[in-house]
Amino acid sequence: MDIKIKTESEIEIQTSEESGSDHLCMSRRNFLLTGSSAIVLSTMPGIATAVKLAAKDYPRVKIASLRELQTDQPVDFSYPPNNPISTFFIVKLGEEAGGGIGRKKDIVAFSNLCSHMGGPLNGTYKAAHKAMGPCPLHLTTFDLTRHGMVISGHATEALPQARLEISRGNVYAVGVTGLIYGQHDNLG
Repeated sequence: MDIKIKTESEIEIQTSEESGSDHLCMSRRNFLLTGSSAIVLSTMPGIATAVKLAAKDYPRVKIASLRELQTDQPVDFSYPPNNPISTFFIVKLGEEAGGGIGRKKDIVAFSNLCSHMGGPLNGTYKAAHKAMGPCPLHLTTFDLTRHGMVISGHATEALPQARLEISRGNVYAVGVTGLIYGQHDNLG
């Protein structure tokens, strides 16, 4: 069995000789030029249709009053509404935190369900370390000052964090960053 590898110039010569036939052959150069031209043209206004990424519309729900929040005292709440298994907690950490609100940016809210296997984290807040955990299932601990990222344990994702707003002395939940354990859609 003889195998012959053709060069690009031989392919172009062969293609021009067989121009009358149905044989279609594209060189690497033509493929790259065609592909890159398509990409450039698709980015120009008026040529490509704009793709809109639809953000989920979470309900705005009052969850606490600023006066009621005490440093290092978590308060449980349900969010989003109409989702019975989705419990969160809000806590005033007393030090700046990622995603925090308030004058010190120290008020944050996270899911009470471990992101690994949904273990309950209620009552596991450690004020000295500003951490939640360990989870009773696999001992994962989360850092609340850094968007709920994993300190140690089996979880590979941070705790879902509720996005918060302050209006007229009240704290409102307005969304969730991350997927709540056991859900395929936080609003579903």
